[in-house]
Amino acid sequence: MGRPREFDTDEALCKALQLFWKQGYEGTSLNDLTEAMGINRPSLYAAFGNKEELFLKALDRYAAGHMAFFGEALAAPTARETVSRLLYGFVDAQTDANSPAGCLGTNGAIACSVSADAVRQELIHRRGAAEHRLEERLRAAQAQGDLPADQDPADLARFVMTIAQGTSVQAASGADRESLHRVVESALRAWPSR
Repeated sequence: MGRPREFDTDEALCKALQLFWKQGYEGTSLNDLTEAMGINRPSLYAAFGNKEELFLKALDRYAAGHMAFFGEALAAPTARETVSRLLYGFVDAQTDANSPAGCLGTNGAIACSVSADAVRQELIHRRGAAEHRLEERLRAAQAQGDLPADQDPADLARFVMTIAQGTSVQAASGADRESLHRVVESALRAWPSR
């Protein structure tokens, strides 16, 4: 029977999440992780698996916490309100003073090498799944007459997600919340009316 863990796995995962978010997947070494988490490598491996598995666990935690607004926004009564809540939600998460700037999904793999291709592919998959969920919400809005029939929900979902990813890059580069809210305002002016 193994010894009980002498560290809080939840707290250690939160520290790993913050580090990956700040430095990206490849920019974060195992030494960086063990130092930030306050554990040694064998403990990291025993609790979380390898670095890639730890990153995926951190990504799940990020989605459930920092990105929880996404599901709530999809439940908004109109397509425009859904998009507004999504874009403001992204900006607010990307500029939260208590977290690194930008988005973990964008920061995490903006420059992945061949050796990190599995992580890059997972992030591509997750971004695609989010875009698909938005597209489905917009298709439902169109069927209800809440979105003009001549608009393509797939194109609109890609537009919204491109704005969200762009604000992430801008936030990571130092743009503040107020200036990114103005970007959202501009995007919403381009949103099709019924």
